Amino acid sequence: MASKVAVITGASSGIGRGIAEKLISDGFQLVLSGRSVGKVFEHSEDIVLVTDDLTEPATSDKLLATALERFGHCDFLFANAGMIESGTIETIDIERVCSMARLKVESAYRLIYTFLKYFVTEGKGHVVITSSVLGTKVRETAGAYAGCNFAMEALAEGLRLELSDSDIQVSCIEPGLVETNLQGHWPVPAKEALGVPLPLQPEDIADVVEHIINRPAHVRIPRYMILPRGHKI
Repeated sequence: MASKVAVITGASSGIGRGIAEKLISDGFQLVLSGRSVGKVFEHSEDIVLVTDDLTEPATSDKLLATALERFGHCDFLFANAGMIESGTIETIDIERVCSMARLKVESAYRLIYTFLKYFVTEGKGHVVITSSVLGTKVRETAGAYAGCNFAMEALAEGLRLELSDSDIQVSCIEPGLVETNLQGHWPVPAKEALGVPLPLQPEDIADVVEHIINRPAHVRIPRYMILPRGHKI
């Protein structure tokens, strides 16, 4: 049997890196996208690294083309790349808000539709989107970040309905606080700022992803929320 092939964005660190490491151990062939992915992984027979800017329109096509040229097919897209900008009206950085929207909404939409057009021609495939608990809820000062995740959740739900009679799936994972460098620019560590002393780890999310993509073909998991103990939201 041919190995399963996946494309993972945001694979340089955090959740993306955790998913990549899990899939490597499961024998996948991977195209890994990230600005500094070469510092974490090495090119090999089964791993291709792409460092192109995801917000450039050509990058989505390049990621799919790379998978097809190198491995002959593609089974999964993990749309994971992201950033966070939150803050009060007085302190929030509007340019970072706009950059966040370009990455988490515009480039993610382009990427998802690019891969789904291919999956439709193949009659199978699975898109897994890294959303957030703030894809279904909102907290003070995080409206812009929540809005980006709400946008991905809305797209995923519409696509799920459109594809419900096919063998193409769309799933959103909705983590609470995960210990990554996503909030590295915050003046106070996220677990202190949010009062969550034991955040989730990237491998916790990778375990959930492994569970989702290994369900029987008739089982669909559109959304999967995972929270650490004590995360009140």
